[in-house]
Amino acid sequence: MATVSDAQTSAILRNLVAALEDKKAEQLKVMNVGGLSDITDFLVLATGNSEPHLRALRIEAEKIFDAAKLPIAGTEQGGYGSGWTVMDAYQIMVHFFTAEQRVNYALDKLWKDAVEIDLKTMAAKVVAPAKPKAVKALKPKAPKVAAKAKVSKTASKPRTAAPNKNAKKPVAKAKPAVVKAVKKAPRK
Repeated sequence: MATVSDAQTSAILRNLVAALEDKKAEQLKVMNVGGLSDITDFLVLATGNSEPHLRALRIEAEKIFDAAKLPIAGTEQGGYGSGWTVMDAYQIMVHFFTAEQRVNYALDKLWKDAVEIDLKTMAAKVVAPAKPKAVKALKPKAPKVAAKAKVSKTASKPRTAAPNKNAKKPVAKAKPAVVKAVKKAPRK
């Protein structure tokens, strides 16, 4: 399994639950199966109302895992119309079902000894994604001023600084193009 701290896993779970709730996942359930399974620590079960809804839920879960830099070991679908998709992200395994397939697979009953996590308490602690740091306004750099002229002991006039190569030159206006008549070759 990938190494992620318990605090990170909890934050990912909270963000995942919030995202799936926003996408209208039904019968959302999170179960701690860490003591019962060697494969994963948490199972997340969610029901969608159609194949496109299941796809939208899966994409949302991928975004959460990608944002947390949690690798996804694999995603399996029973094929279009199967009504079931599973995502394995090591500590967290997510199952998306249509209502019919949720009853058919009955993972809720299969893992009845698992500790169900209270979603209301979990959702209250949703971790907001990190906001990008404010970008400082870039100030235009002032042109470098030539060093002060040095006075030569032998000369009475101070030397002047070399002209600034970076100074903007006035732009000459474009001259209108002159159309030259094209001479045609005489016909034979």
